Amino acid sequence: MKFNMHRYERVTSVMLIAMMVLVSALPVFGQQPQSPRVSSPSPRQDTEPGKSARLGPDVIMSADEDYRLSVSDVIEVIIEDAPELSGNYRINKSGNIPMKYLGTMKVVDMTSEGVANQITEGLRGRYLKDPKVYVTVKQYNSRNFFIQGSVRSPGVYVIEGRPSLFKLISIAGGLTENHGSTAYIIRESKVDVEKLEKIRAGQPVESDKKTISSDLARAVEEVKGDNTVVEGETDYELITAHISGLFRGRFEQNLIIQPNDLVYVPPSDVFFVAGEVRAPGQFPLRDGTTLRQAISLAQGTYFKSDTKRGIIFRQDPLSGKLTEIAVDIGLVMSGKREDLLIMPNDVIMVPNSAVKSVSGALLTALGTGLAWRIPIGR
Repeated sequence: MKFNMHRYERVTSVMLIAMMVLVSALPVFGQQPQSPRVSSPSPRQDTEPGKSARLGPDVIMSADEDYRLSVSDVIEVIIEDAPELSGNYRINKSGNIPMKYLGTMKVVDMTSEGVANQITEGLRGRYLKDPKVYVTVKQYNSRNFFIQGSVRSPGVYVIEGRPSLFKLISIAGGLTENHGSTAYIIRESKVDVEKLEKIRAGQPVESDKKTISSDLARAVEEVKGDNTVVEGETDYELITAHISGLFRGRFEQNLIIQPNDLVYVPPSDVFFVAGEVRAPGQFPLRDGTTLRQAISLAQGTYFKSDTKRGIIFRQDPLSGKLTEIAVDIGLVMSGKREDLLIMPNDVIMVPNSAVKSVSGALLTALGTGLAWRIPIGR
């Protein structure tokens, strides 16, 4: 039976790819998921002018203005000599709280001190002679900003106003060394009822934004049944921002982050170089990395490398389909052929040349023999 060297190399290459992918995935499966850190806000502390005040470990606001209440916040009202009026109140979507004795009170956009003064004036004389009222924020539900991934302090932050992506990353301690080049922002939005019905019916849906409506539709049906009125439910929009461009002055990537947005900064992508190179292995993928740079990072090829039959194994991230791209690495390295951009998880294979291996062995043997025959000292 005739031995097919080319088929053997292809099988060996595929086996090598599988081993490399498995090894690279082991640390990921070994990690425990990190839960977001939710703060326990403490009373506001005075700070010097121009500096920021921090309410608890994750609550940040400007020092030149007090926090203003918003919808879904929970406040605690304590009234001396009137415990029956004291309690916790959640601000409803109209911006009101159902205050005992005083009825409905509009408190949205007010400070805690302003609410305390309003309650004091409402109770003075009619209910208490000299009421002493204290109002504090128990839960800052309207100003939550979530950031996860390759930042130094991932978690849930409560921030006054709407921070930019750059500011939120800075608040989270900055980026780690292995950060990727793209940030993903997952934002809640209202469900398009007509679009959801089309998804349920299996009809194509055109959209100018990336969503996960199909997953949402299945979840709604599983939890609430087929006859559910979905108006007012939540959909999710996926927005991307180019971090590397942002930190190089492309400030159009500095998006404004909205309350309840989830910002995820994935770890940096990688690629692999295998075969007849001097330093095979896994390398971090930077923006614009090319085949020529990848081979240089692997410290170049050997004499016995068959650079004419190089292969780039590339996997489609959506379908998972593996494709092979034939490339003449020698011509690319010499500048005679256009360089190629490397994609995440690419595997660059530099095969062995049987002819060059035999030639190299012969040259080595001949060189050793010649050296043995030359008399020393002549």
